[in-house]
Amino acid sequence: MQKVTQMGLDCHKKFSTVTARDAEGRVVFRTRLEHADRERMRAQIRDWPRGVPVVLEGTFGWGWMCDELSACGVEPHLTSGSKTKAWRIARGKAKSNRLDADLLSELWSQQPHWWEVWLAPPEVRQQREWMRHRMGLVRMQTQVKNRIQATLHRHGILHPYADLFGTAGRKFLAQLAACDDATLPDSARYSLRDQLQLLEVLRPQLAQLTRELRRQVRTNPAAQLWDSLPGIGWILAHTIQAEIGDRRRFRNAPHLASYSLLAPRSHDSGEEDPEEKPLGRHVGYNGRRALKWAFIQAAHSAIKKSPRLREFFDRRTQGGKRDKNRGYIAVAHALCTVGFACARQQRAYRETPPARPGAVAQRQDSCPEVGRPDMAMAAAKP
Repeated sequence: MQKVTQMGLDCHKKFSTVTARDAEGRVVFRTRLEHADRERMRAQIRDWPRGVPVVLEGTFGWGWMCDELSACGVEPHLTSGSKTKAWRIARGKAKSNRLDADLLSELWSQQPHWWEVWLAPPEVRQQREWMRHRMGLVRMQTQVKNRIQATLHRHGILHPYADLFGTAGRKFLAQLAACDDATLPDSARYSLRDQLQLLEVLRPQLAQLTRELRRQVRTNPAAQLWDSLPGIGWILAHTIQAEIGDRRRFRNAPHLASYSLLAPRSHDSGEEDPEEKPLGRHVGYNGRRALKWAFIQAAHSAIKKSPRLREFFDRRTQGGKRDKNRGYIAVAHALCTVGFACARQQRAYRETPPARPGAVAQRQDSCPEVGRPDMAMAAAKP
């Protein structure tokens, strides 16, 4: 055990395979951790040297395994699954549990640590779990509403309500489900009744969860800074803050935009027609899709609330006549950049940007007709 300087752990659902190496890269031992018996697993981990780095992939089960490793005195480090896979394929290695653990145990010797990704602390993972739980409930509620609408369309039921799921609309649906006449067949009435019961169960759960998320935003200064941006409400602010985590891990705003899948990328070759649209252009694949969704959702509202962003959107889309999706992405990129600056300077957003350091303030005391200043530029001669 005293010879061990680095370890690799391949985590699965029921077990994990571990490979330990010494300073010269030789395999010291291999072992297997059974997840069913947690006490025995923790006893095995406590036998490892204190502070030894353990590399595991940021895929299935990495969160609870990192917590167990940290509690037992070792240092977990996450690696990107796609980078590790590409490195294994480039070396022509086969894939198995033992070979994966061997490969992970070699990564610590790679300098610099090109493979390492940020290990989110437990509090950030809890914020993400709150947010994703709400997203799941909202998705379920939308599916239930769509099924109710489909039932009405399938049987030709029309209604005068702008919001079918408002107070008056729900009363109409309840009467329709309880009516025994020939308006709906029995199968449709039973289906409509069950969908309404599901909707009534989901509504209080969403309301309670929404209150909890609002409380978290009000007690989180970083989330309040994101909430100050146009188009970003407290739900999107909670989503953005939960996905970003620690802002200091990003070098600059372009780094955050790339992580948010909002930075332009090209994947083309050969000659292009200058009169046609460029081919193979996209905004990236490796990053946080939830951040991309949140910023683009905010962009749709931001162009309605911010004159500056509306002007920016019109300039990119020729007044909204072409490439509107690209315009929304450009506005989302601007929101990401401005939000990063607000978070770095710990200042809330304001529509008028502050003056640049060292910039000379423009004179406002000039005649509007000719543009000459009202006051003399120099003292008059006596």
